[in-house]
Amino acid sequence: MKRDNATWVSEFILMGLSSDKHIQAGLFVLFGVTYLLTLLGNGLIVLLIALDPRLHLPMYFFLCHLSVVDICYTSSGVPQMLAHFLMEKKTISFALCGTQHFFALALGGTEFLLLAAMAYDRYVAVCNPLRYTVVMNPRLCMGLAGVSWFVGVVNSAVETAVTMRLPTCGHNVLNHVACETLALVRLACVDITLNQVVILASSVVVLLVPCCLVSLSYAYIVTAILKIRSTQVALSLF
Repeated sequence: MKRDNATWVSEFILMGLSSDKHIQAGLFVLFGVTYLLTLLGNGLIVLLIALDPRLHLPMYFFLCHLSVVDICYTSSGVPQMLAHFLMEKKTISFALCGTQHFFALALGGTEFLLLAAMAYDRYVAVCNPLRYTVVMNPRLCMGLAGVSWFVGVVNSAVETAVTMRLPTCGHNVLNHVACETLALVRLACVDITLNQVVILASSVVVLLVPCCLVSLSYAYIVTAILKIRSTQVALSLF
């Protein structure tokens, strides 16, 4: 299908959170302050980890990556949202919408995978402390971080490609503050079965699997802690 103005749109209108100017002004202050605090907090974490050699440990390595992801993730959508609070015409171009969609998905997916890597790090530290430095060596840490970024980017690229290819037949009003997958899919005027399959697969890869790994890791950690306490209680009885 060839792209033309009758099928695809050149820009989208973002409805935002409210049309009331006073509410928008309040939201601008609220989200603006929150955004600045997010940048400041995560920026300080990255700076401290980079400057202090004592923090050059696997846990802080992943925490540094997580802070970078948080900075980039909020920056992918919040500045545009803040600008729309002050603008009368709340539009975003097709290309910018696709770019925002890609980075939001990539960074969001990477964050979940990094959390799974951090959970594994804590599992090794608690359940196998004597081999911690051997298991969580720099090569493995770099590998886990690299896989997290790679899977997040690939997943986002696939989902963005199948989402932005959808014709909207002139419909361009998004009831959202940003270019989000479900909001874009709802505008489609063609069959979206492929998109539903991709969204489901994406949810499994970057949401369900990491959540299961995190839950499993902390289940082992809790079990190990309970065993230690049980042993201490048993020894105290003798």
